[in-house]
Amino acid sequence: MPTDEGLALHRHASEVTADGPFLEVGSYCGKSALYLGAAAEALGRLLFALDHHRGSEENQPGWEWHEPDLVDPAVGMIDTLPEFRHTVHEADLEGTVVALVGDSAAVAASWATPLALLFIDGGHGSGPAHADYEGWVPHLVEGGTLLIHDVFPDPADGGRPPFEIYNRALESGAFAQSGAVGSLRALRRTGAGI
Repeated sequence: MPTDEGLALHRHASEVTADGPFLEVGSYCGKSALYLGAAAEALGRLLFALDHHRGSEENQPGWEWHEPDLVDPAVGMIDTLPEFRHTVHEADLEGTVVALVGDSAAVAASWATPLALLFIDGGHGSGPAHADYEGWVPHLVEGGTLLIHDVFPDPADGGRPPFEIYNRALESGAFAQSGAVGSLRALRRTGAGI
């Protein structure tokens, strides 16, 4: 996440007035959790940071964003959880940032707490992105903030699914855009629907 987008993430989180905790889908090594967690801490909120910690499609061996140093040699798979925990610990945010390790759709299906802020930055394939949107947006309260990362209007700049769910939110009539910095889009929930 570029610094300007991270600072925008923090600013939007700091301006949340709706009741409830924050939740991010896609924590990876914890960079976005620092921006959101600092805002949550200042507001006396919790940030639930959800990730399966096995990396997205583009993080796997042979892909552009693969980081071999994140592979756990004991299982031969990416494991970003130790790096995430270290990042949160170093920022002294362990009392504010709560790690949730699991499949986004499974956790969303059992989730019952209304959210004041939802940040979607999980899998960028069509299936995972739309599942994150469908699973989590119903938990966002009216007046809450929806943040979506890696929204690229030009297909030459990046994948389409985050752009698709951003448009889906606008076309639902339940959201109004409240800001854009780089590939980060901010929306405010104005009504029911997904």
